[in-house]
Amino acid sequence: MAKVIGVGGIFFKSKDPAALISWYRDVLGLHVHDWGGVFMTPDAMAAHPGAGTVFAPFKQDTTYFEPSTKDFMINLAVDDMDGILASCARHGVEAKVLPPEPNGRFAHISDPEGTRIELWEPEPMV
Repeated sequence: MAKVIGVGGIFFKSKDPAALISWYRDVLGLHVHDWGGVFMTPDAMAAHPGAGTVFAPFKQDTTYFEPSTKDFMINLAVDDMDGILASCARHGVEAKVLPPEPNGRFAHISDPEGTRIELWEPEPMV
């Protein structure tokens, strides 16, 4: 049977795509290509045991994405939570650091257009 093998991309509308992608580059260190997007290869995640892509709907009345009013949240896996949080602070981006969990460390930030970004430093699997 044919099946989905992964997430091929995250595409969303933006009021100012150039400014928003620059924010992701400057604050989170994403490598933006000349064509205006980011291409993440699976080897980067594979180098961090315990990392993977989660696909999960939340209940309609969830408050987990707040203060965002959008119907989605983007979870980005990071290799150095402290380094990312330091970059956020340098750029005036407030982060809500969540208590550590068995799956790793998490923090919430919002991009300039109000999208909730969940940063995740995976806990290595044992």
